[in-house]
Amino acid sequence: MKKITKAAFFVTLLVFLCATSYAGGKGFSGVITYKITFDNPDLDAQTLAMMPKTLTVKIKGDKLRTEISFGMGKTVVIYNGEENNGATLMDIMGQKYAIKMTTEEIDKELAEAPKVEVVLESETKDIAGYSCKKALVKPIDKSKADNPDIVVYYSDDLGSGQLNKINPMYKDIDGVLMEYIMEENNMKMKFEALKVEKKKLGDDEFEIPEGYNIVTESEFETMFGGF
Repeated sequence: MKKITKAAFFVTLLVFLCATSYAGGKGFSGVITYKITFDNPDLDAQTLAMMPKTLTVKIKGDKLRTEISFGMGKTVVIYNGEENNGATLMDIMGQKYAIKMTTEEIDKELAEAPKVEVVLESETKDIAGYSCKKALVKPIDKSKADNPDIVVYYSDDLGSGQLNKINPMYKDIDGVLMEYIMEENNMKMKFEALKVEKKKLGDDEFEIPEGYNIVTESEFETMFGGF
């Protein structure tokens, strides 16, 4: 059970750091559904069964909401690109917590993150009905073996990349990420867009709902074993 719990908590942190890697702008309002697959030989069948299978991303102009479910509950990230703040909402076995992300905290994370460069390539790929451009995200520091180049496919038909600024890996990608990989601590997750739905969304989708206990990140870690 300990292994499953740590895997689930890792996904929570991963979503906190990367799920905001999507573009806004161009007045797009709608929902993008992604398939999640894993490439990790150390994950046993029981752990894989607890891991998330899909990621749902809701965009309304410069506002973003991502939703991901795993064996123990659900994680939601909301982000306001204009105000550069947001929150991570976690529902774990019926217990609901919210960790706010301030502008200062976001800027600090970006400043301390490893530097990358983006190389645009001519190759394109059709994903979820959109012609997507290819880019390579190349870590500038090549001294670490766990800093591989990341292949990204993105579409500039759905946005300009305004919301990508929160993520240091993808801040220079000028469009919506339609296929990409996140890798951390030997955990590799691939996200591929399956469906894009243009629809109206209410502002309440991007706010902290009632019933959530607002805590700090350190308080949350203490409550759940100090992972």
